[in-house]
Amino acid sequence: MSSTEVRTQRLETGTSLIPTLPGSYYTDPEIFEREKSRIFQRNWFAAARSTDLPEPGSFRAVDVGGESVLIVRGRDRKLRAFLNVCRHRGARLCMADSGSVRRSLQCPYHAWTYGLDGSLIAAPNLSSMNDVNRDEYGLVGVALREWLGAVWVCLAEEPPSFTDTVQAAVTARLGDAGMIEEWGIDELVVGRRITYDVKANWKLIVENFMECYHCATIHPELTEVLPEFAEGYAAQYFVGHGAEFGEEIEGFTVDGRPGFDRIDGVDDEHDRRYYAITINPQVFINLVPDHVIFHRMYPKAADRTVIECDWLYTKDVVDSGADLSKSVELFHRVNQQDFDACERCQPAMSSKAYVDGGVLVPSEHHIGEFRDWVVRALAD
Repeated sequence: MSSTEVRTQRLETGTSLIPTLPGSYYTDPEIFEREKSRIFQRNWFAAARSTDLPEPGSFRAVDVGGESVLIVRGRDRKLRAFLNVCRHRGARLCMADSGSVRRSLQCPYHAWTYGLDGSLIAAPNLSSMNDVNRDEYGLVGVALREWLGAVWVCLAEEPPSFTDTVQAAVTARLGDAGMIEEWGIDELVVGRRITYDVKANWKLIVENFMECYHCATIHPELTEVLPEFAEGYAAQYFVGHGAEFGEEIEGFTVDGRPGFDRIDGVDDEHDRRYYAITINPQVFINLVPDHVIFHRMYPKAADRTVIECDWLYTKDVVDSGADLSKSVELFHRVNQQDFDACERCQPAMSSKAYVDGGVLVPSEHHIGEFRDWVVRALAD
């Protein structure tokens, strides 16, 4: 279904409702294969947090659109990314998801050895093969950027502008290019990390995160802290708007009691407010005065998505050994409620009742922009 067809269907309904994607977009393995190559491999993908690789030799292997990408911190302390494939016979260099090496990466099959900068530095009998250009047989590099404390990679031969895609998505949501810098996210520390394995298509999860039509139904704790969400309008529906805490609420915690001191850079205008940001195709960021919640999605199959969620606090808060449980529990419950809803929807995506998809109500119309983005990305 092209974006033109989507708009035509909207006109034909003659109502305020507009169509979603057809059900097959959430179930068809062939569509998921196209998404891997045309969405996840062509766009900037938040693969890890920079602090996950603390020392020279630290590495992390991440699946990006079906390719294993190896992120390594070099001896110069710079991060670099490579395809996790030996140039000799194609063996995977690192089978572990993360770890550390001393000075080099060695293929366990034939012992071809690479420097932390990806260069080929040794191999059995290599010295006798004088015609082999070592520069040609280094690891295949992957574009890498660091921003907001995250490691972003892109497998495209010519990556899209980071400014015009990732950073523009944040600006479009907040209405101010510099506002997110108030939180100093690159300096925050992971206080808690929870990994969720969700039996649902990644697009269902994005669509769920972007709207709050469901909030009054399944998020009692969240709507207690953010009463306006009970009205069905998500913060993302309005550019620059942050949902305000309830009058009796003292902090973004599961019981509304005080959390921690406000992050130094956050000004009065953004205090006692919640901001949610979606960065296509796989990042959600939640900003509250005393911490940040950063989700990274790793789509695994048409009906399975792994989500790594970090709760980020100032170093002082984490180093103090403060009890983070009330703070973490609020959005952990929100995540569980959301992912349960997505898993409830997934089986119905293959139903005859959903062959042509469903509909979006007025408060969900901004999800139509995401739908159109997917359609354009998958178009021949």
